[in-house]
Amino acid sequence: MNTMVKLLEADSRVSGYKINIHRKETCELFYIHGKLETVRRTDNCEKEVTVYVDHDGFKGDAQFHVYPSTTEEQITALIGEAVGKALLISNQDYSLPGNETGEYTVDSNFSDYEPADLASLIADAVFDANTIAGASLNSVEIFISKHTETVLNSRGLHKTQQRYDAMVEAIPTFNGADQSVELYEQYNFAAFDRGNITDEIAGKLQEVKLRYEAVTPDFALDCPVVLNKLELSELFWNIAEDLNYRSVYAHSNLRSKGEMIQSDPTGDKIGITMAGQIPGCISSSGFDSDGLSLGTARLVDEGKVVGYYGGNRYGQYLNETPTGNLGCLSADTGSADEAAFTAAPMLEVISMSGLQVDFYSDYIGGEIRLAYYHDGEKILPVTGVSISGSLTEVLKDIRFSEKTAIYDGYCGPEKAILDHLKIF
Repeated sequence: MNTMVKLLEADSRVSGYKINIHRKETCELFYIHGKLETVRRTDNCEKEVTVYVDHDGFKGDAQFHVYPSTTEEQITALIGEAVGKALLISNQDYSLPGNETGEYTVDSNFSDYEPADLASLIADAVFDANTIAGASLNSVEIFISKHTETVLNSRGLHKTQQRYDAMVEAIPTFNGADQSVELYEQYNFAAFDRGNITDEIAGKLQEVKLRYEAVTPDFALDCPVVLNKLELSELFWNIAEDLNYRSVYAHSNLRSKGEMIQSDPTGDKIGITMAGQIPGCISSSGFDSDGLSLGTARLVDEGKVVGYYGGNRYGQYLNETPTGNLGCLSADTGSADEAAFTAAPMLEVISMSGLQVDFYSDYIGGEIRLAYYHDGEKILPVTGVSISGSLTEVLKDIRFSEKTAIYDGYCGPEKAILDHLKIF
C-alpha cells in the first residue's frame, strides 16, 4: 500500500484517491445428511483503488483492483487506465471526507469464541431442531466470517474496523408417502444465540412439512392477512430507499419531507430510523465505504417524512449533511399484542414468492407459497393463493406487533395485521 500511495501521489493527473481493503477470514462446515463432510478455512484480501480526476469543473472516478502479484509497473499502468476512464465521467464536483482516523469494532459475541468452536456450536443448534418425523436436513452449510475493513484516502482519512457475521444454508426436506418437498433456507446473523438458531431452523422444518400438506382452498377467503418479518422488512426498505439522497437527487422519490406516508392513519403509525449499527444485524458497520462514521437518521415519524439519508456525494449535492450509507433499518413497533394474532378468521403468510410494493401504482401484493388459515377451530395450511390491494388503504389501518424481530439489516415489528387485501 505504501507503493500504491507513492505512485498515486506522483501522478499529477490524479486529483484524489481512495483505497478500500477488505480482509475476510472464514471457517466453513459442510454437512450431508447430518454427516460432516468438509471443513474449510479461507483468508482472502481484496484491495480496490478509486482514482478521482477533476476536469472542466467536474469530477470523474474509476476503480481498479490490486493483487499480491501486481507489480509496480502494472500499478502504474492501472493508474493511467483509471485516469483515462475518469476523464470520461463528468459528475458534479464534490469533496472527499478527510482528516479522520480511528479503529472500530462492531459489537458481537462472536469474538468470545474460537471460529472452529463457534462453528461447532452453531451446527449443534441447527441439528437440535431436527425433531419432526419425516422431515430432515438434507444438507447444511455453515459459514462464519470475520471482516477487517480499511479505508484511506488522499485527504488524510484512515479508518479500520472489525466485524463478524454468520450464515447457515440448509435444505429442509420432507418425505411423504407419494412425494418429497424441499425448501431452501438462508439464515444470517451477527450474534450467537443458540435458542434463536434452533427456533429458526425448526420453523423451516415445520414449514416444509406443512408445504407437503398444504392445499389450495376450495372456498373464498375474506379475512385480515398477517405478514411476518421478511415481508415487513421488504415493505420498510421500500419506504427507506425512496428517501435516500440518491433517489431525492434523481427526483425519483414519491414522498418529500413534511409529507405523509400514511393517509389519515387509524392504525399504527409508521416510524423508521436508519442506523449504522443495531445489535444482531449483519449490516452493522462503524463507517461506510467512503469512510464516513455512521450514526442514526430519523426518516419517518408518526407516519410523516422528517428526513433523508445517504452517502457523501449525494448528500453534498442536496446541501444535506451526509449521514453515510446506513445499512440498518429500525422500524417502530405497534399496538398488536399476541392475542391479536390468534383472532379468527385470519390468514398468516409464512412464505411468498416476494412481496410486491409499488407506491407509484398504489399496489401491494404477491403470490403466497404457504400460509396458515385460522378459522377459529383449526389451522389449515394453504397454498396457491395470492393477495393484492391498495397500498394506501392497507397502510391506513395497518397494525404492527409489540414484539420485535431481526432479519438481516432489519429490526422492527415481528408481524403486522393488514386489512383491505383481496385474497384469490
